[in-house]
Amino acid sequence: MTAGRSRGIAAPALPLLLVGLAIAALSLVPLGYVIWTTAELGRDEAAEFLWRPRIGELLWNTTRLLVVGVLTSTVVGVAGAWIVERTDVPGRGWWHGLLCAPLAVPAFVNGYGWVSTTHAVQSYWGAVMVVTLSYYPLVYLPTVAALRRLDPSVEEVATALGKGVGAVFLRVTLPAISPAVLGGALLVGLHLLAEYGALQLLNYPTLTTAILQQYATVFNGPAATLLALVLVTFCLLLLGLELLLRGRRPRARVGSGTSRTATPLRLGRLRPAVVGGLAGLAVWSLGVPLAALVRWLARGTSAGLDTAELTSAIWSTLSLALLAGVVTTAAAVPVVWLAVRHRGLLTTAIERSVYTASALPGIVIALALVTVSIRSVPWMYQTLALLVAGYLILFLPRAVVSVRATFELVPPGLEDVARNLGCSGPGVAARVTLPLVLPGMATAAALVALATSTELTATLLLAPLGTDTLATEFWSDASSIAYGAAAPYALALIVLSVPSTWLLARLSMRSGEAT
Repeated sequence: MTAGRSRGIAAPALPLLLVGLAIAALSLVPLGYVIWTTAELGRDEAAEFLWRPRIGELLWNTTRLLVVGVLTSTVVGVAGAWIVERTDVPGRGWWHGLLCAPLAVPAFVNGYGWVSTTHAVQSYWGAVMVVTLSYYPLVYLPTVAALRRLDPSVEEVATALGKGVGAVFLRVTLPAISPAVLGGALLVGLHLLAEYGALQLLNYPTLTTAILQQYATVFNGPAATLLALVLVTFCLLLLGLELLLRGRRPRARVGSGTSRTATPLRLGRLRPAVVGGLAGLAVWSLGVPLAALVRWLARGTSAGLDTAELTSAIWSTLSLALLAGVVTTAAAVPVVWLAVRHRGLLTTAIERSVYTASALPGIVIALALVTVSIRSVPWMYQTLALLVAGYLILFLPRAVVSVRATFELVPPGLEDVARNLGCSGPGVAARVTLPLVLPGMATAAALVALATSTELTATLLLAPLGTDTLATEFWSDASSIAYGAAAPYALALIVLSVPSTWLLARLSMRSGEAT
């Protein structure tokens, strides 16, 4: 049963609002930089540039990859989650782990594995396949968590009324889990807009690859930031669509509701086909890139492996991932708190603003921070603080989506009861709200840490001198077609990503037991 609010929406405390505004302002720095730099172009010059046939081709490539990539990732993610959670497929735990595992393989490593296996993937459908195999877990994980928390009696009542499996899913299950599905789909879309490494290896030109090419030929050119402004437009369209589809219906409820497990649907004669489909997905998303890595490792490296260099890259990657995960998750909490508990035009704008930079390539965000730091706070240039700020801007959307998915399930009535019992605002947060949101916070930290360890372009520009990560070392070798030298770094990157992936898999299975 859904619990309504026991009181009207209260105005947020001033400190909380100021923190939210500060985070929003930081997130909007890249957008301000893009607009300011683009303004250097005259209106006629900008219009002439955008009306070029090449720009039309890039827009078409970006749009069709975005639409089809999001749809395929969503279908695969939701279908996988429903099979694992609602059917009697054998080895559910093993399949859950295998379906989460692609998160440990960065998209550019996936593209490297496929391209080094066959050049046939250097096409539109090859790009769709690679991005789907890389990003569908972003939909799968929140969907699994939502299905585990969904009261199975709701579906059982619909079945008892004579509804078929398909009708129950479309009319009952899907609407109930839609916030999780939409949040995951939004993340996939934002990732696709900013993806560079995999698409560059696949030789599939998009707005993002064109921006990097512009910067390679005319560093910090206004034409490149004009293309970035087009990417921001795509991002705003995605945000508006997700907000429209999400709606305003409250979804928090009081009571466990899901203390018992849903009765699994018998697959019967479909079991071999379902198991074969899951096995094929695992081989396609994991087998091919891992086999390519093993093959290149077996052939030896193009140059001798520097163990000290590899160890240093591992330590830098691990340290940055942990630091960015903690800082970004901490920043997501006040943003979500404002958006959920103090919903209004200003608080919604604060939450939506954190997404704008995620559609920009990492190099645009990095250049924005470099420009601002040199002109306003020169002491921050090439410091760890500036690099972490770049990670925060890039990956805050992941943390916000994860924290919000759990925060929306916390009944506001519990907080009202705590206040009536004499708890102050901070006391309510520490004793009631935050403990219930911990699964979402842990998921957010793991997602950000995973993304940080595989981030490439922003790290290349913002990292302090002498700081090299596994991703930057891998790209240095792979872009030089030194596949053998790149393989150890790619393998280390995957191994380092396994703990975060395992944690995400565990949390998605347990989050349904929260609240």
